[in-house]
Amino acid sequence: MNTSKALNLLLAIALVILSVKLAFFPSEKATTSNSTDSAVASTDSPVLENIFTRTSIRDYKQRPVDDKLVNQILKAGMSAPTAMNKQPWGFIVVKDKAVLQTLAANLPYAKMITKAPMVIVACGDLSKAMEGEGAQNWVLDVSAASENILLAAHALGLGAVWTGVYPDKERVKAVQKVLNLPAHIIPLNVIPMGYPGEDPAPKDKWKPENVHYNRW
Repeated sequence: MNTSKALNLLLAIALVILSVKLAFFPSEKATTSNSTDSAVASTDSPVLENIFTRTSIRDYKQRPVDDKLVNQILKAGMSAPTAMNKQPWGFIVVKDKAVLQTLAANLPYAKMITKAPMVIVACGDLSKAMEGEGAQNWVLDVSAASENILLAAHALGLGAVWTGVYPDKERVKAVQKVLNLPAHIIPLNVIPMGYPGEDPAPKDKWKPENVHYNRW
């Protein structure tokens, strides 16, 4: 067999092998990109990966969080959308152990605060809120900021969890008293935060039945 025929034969064999591989062993990337069954499927987008893998963390290592990281997280919070750009929010960073213990004692569903090196209290500032029917939009705006805070913490290697305060009147009064908040500052939530002391799997919340097109 001459050289030309040998090369042609080798090329044909290689093409057959490649075709079989593609047919029976599709690439992982192709499989992932075509899958819509799981909200936690791997993705090439670091932003989507951060969203899909974020989960609530309730246990923390006894390691302080650097103020530079805290400022990045707060900057992310303040980058959230806000109605008419009112930015009706305020944030209290608490690292004092005595204050953390008092907060935990007054919030029945936030006992994990005792394990956290810090919390961020996300508040609505009614002096900056819209008037009239839009007055309660501060709740939406501060909620958007809180989600940004949770995602930023996760992206920076920290763990956090949203613990609700508003609209429970007793919890609102308790946090206002502990933190000496004026009447126009309403705490929406308390977010314990620190380096994770646990590694729970993120929940897959993707449910196609919750999606509707054009009308309900």
